[in-house]
Amino acid sequence: QVQLVESGGGSVQRGGSLRLSCAASGFQLDYATVGWFRQAPGKEREGVSCIRSSDGTTIYAESVKGRFTVSKDKAKNVMYLQMNNLEPEDTAVYFCATPYAWAHPTACAPGEYDYWGQGTQVTVSS
Repeated sequence: QVQLVESGGGSVQRGGSLRLSCAASGFQLDYATVGWFRQAPGKEREGVSCIRSSDGTTIYAESVKGRFTVSKDKAKNVMYLQMNNLEPEDTAVYFCATPYAWAHPTACAPGEYDYWGQGTQVTVSS
């Protein structure tokens, strides 16, 4: 059974850093397409960063390029999102997700992902 559990959220001031973790079970994260998404109050869920298993490409949203870095720890079966130079606009609930094993989404779009964690809150104050 596929399960994803996020952790590491919290409250920081502008310019601060956080590292989110996504612990996976029921599948090998290292071989899967996985992604980070976020949803701010009153807004639609959006892709933050995704890693495509088909070609190893990592996708970042324009708003986080140069500030966020996604990585995987194969031994621990955990995916991380290192977030630096945080801004109030980054305030949201952050989710990790993966598609069905037979699906190979090309875009970092929430509608193409099927299994989701419960989310972790990130709040950035000015």
